[in-house]
Amino acid sequence: MRVTSMVAGLAFVLAACGGGEQKAGDQQTTATPGQTAGGAAPAGGGAPAGGGTTHDVNMVLEGSSYKYVPEQLTIKSGDVVRFHNVSGGPHNVSFWADSIPSGAAEPLKAGMPDQMAPLEGSLLTEPNAVYTVNFAGAPAGEYKYYCLPHLALGMKAKLTVEQ
Repeated sequence: MRVTSMVAGLAFVLAACGGGEQKAGDQQTTATPGQTAGGAAPAGGGAPAGGGTTHDVNMVLEGSSYKYVPEQLTIKSGDVVRFHNVSGGPHNVSFWADSIPSGAAEPLKAGMPDQMAPLEGSLLTEPNAVYTVNFAGAPAGEYKYYCLPHLALGMKAKLTVEQ
C-alpha cells in the first residue's frame, strides 16, 4: 500500500510539472538558436511565412564594449530579424518611437511578441536566448534601436528596411 501511494504521488507530481498543452498566447520569446521565438520564423533559419528572409543579429559583450553584430543591417519589408543573446546579457531590442519611419509603429508592434513596453522587446536573460522581430508590412526607412540595460554603455544600432 505504501509503495502504491508513493507511485501515485510521484505520478501526480510529474503530471503537474510537465506536459500539458500550451496556448498560443502563452508562448515564450526565448529559444535556442535552432528554434524560433514567438513563432515568427521557422526553425533552421529559412524564409518566414511571408516569403521574406531571416537575418541574425548577435548581442554581445566584446572586451568592455556592448554591441549588436552587425551594428547596421539592411533588410526588405517582410523579413524577420532574430536577435541572439550571445554574451554580456541580459539584452533586449527597443526601438526609439521618434526614429522610425512614419506609419512603422503599428506593423512593428505587431511583429514584436511579448513586449515590455511599446516597441520594447522582452529581456533575454538566458545565454543563447532569441527574440524575433517580424518586419511584415514595415515601411521603408531607418529604424534605430538600442538595448535598454546597456544604452548608457553605447549599445545601439540601425536597421534599414527597403521595399
